[in-house]
Amino acid sequence: MLTKTQKRLWKYVEEGNFSKLKSHLRKHQDLVVNFSQGKRQRSPLHLACHLGDDAAVRLLLKHGADVLRANRKGDTALHVAVNRALARGRTAYDDLVVPLRKSCPEAMNASNMAGVTPQELLNGFKHSEPSRPGPSGRAHGDMEKDWMEKLFGECEDEFYETFGVYDADDWMTVDDDEEDYGDWAERIRREYFSKKHAEAQRLASSFSGKKKEKSKREEEDQSYKELHARLQKEHEEYLSRAARKEEETRQSKKRHYEQMCSDTFHSKGGAKLLTYDDIPWPTPRGTVEEMVDIMLHGVDRKDAVVFRKALRKQQTLWHPDKFAQRCEARLDGKDKKRIIDTVTALSQQLNKLAQSLKS
Repeated sequence: MLTKTQKRLWKYVEEGNFSKLKSHLRKHQDLVVNFSQGKRQRSPLHLACHLGDDAAVRLLLKHGADVLRANRKGDTALHVAVNRALARGRTAYDDLVVPLRKSCPEAMNASNMAGVTPQELLNGFKHSEPSRPGPSGRAHGDMEKDWMEKLFGECEDEFYETFGVYDADDWMTVDDDEEDYGDWAERIRREYFSKKHAEAQRLASSFSGKKKEKSKREEEDQSYKELHARLQKEHEEYLSRAARKEEETRQSKKRHYEQMCSDTFHSKGGAKLLTYDDIPWPTPRGTVEEMVDIMLHGVDRKDAVVFRKALRKQQTLWHPDKFAQRCEARLDGKDKKRIIDTVTALSQQLNKLAQSLKS
């Protein structure tokens, strides 16, 4: 069972995150880097060689990575490095094989389960480093090309010589996890169509959702419009009924007012004293403005002649002096002042209205 720190080490190697790997190893000086992971039983050094991460390889070697540690097929990290060098060329050889061989020279002769050593994989090829132009003055690129041609030529010769001796699965393979171009292309194709399918489903779901949402919103809007229209109609009917009721009430008050005026002011009189409630006020508990409104209700105010005539009639009826001549002797003493004050206020309101018509 791997520890948390070992899992994190593997993660940093796998991600190629050298800075975190270096910091992690510095922080955990006693961390054991020689462990196996996964069904391939590879060590972090195997993984670093497989990925071609020479910086991780050198750092792991510095912290005690075992070059001779084998994976499930018996390959050491040097086997993986040599296979990568055979596939990738001189740069991989310099970056991976050289530091591993320098760290553990005997690993070049370590056999895997197929009996093949890293040295045999190189087919006895003695690597030279044509890092500078030779005496012939040939360019560095030409020398590297010659080295590559010679390296692969000798590998091809060994293949024909040893064909059938080793299983194809064990010999000259980079690693079980290494994918070739066909595998890569197939994986990319699957991922592409998977993403396209997911995107199509998302768009379809989004469109369907938007369509349902739009339909639901339209239904709600229609329902709201119908409700608004119904409420508007009911409100208009209510206002119409209220207006009719108000008109009926005003007409009733006007008729009652006129009947009371006839009974009070034009009767032969009697012995009964008139209290405040006996006076024919248009609205007994209303203001003088409301009283005037009832007095003149039903009179067309746009017809100036008719309106002035109706207004003069009410002015005469409620003039304080004329009112006193008709009713003062019949007023109850306890309500007399209140009655006279209300008559005076009512007369003033009528006069104010008549004055506004003149202006």
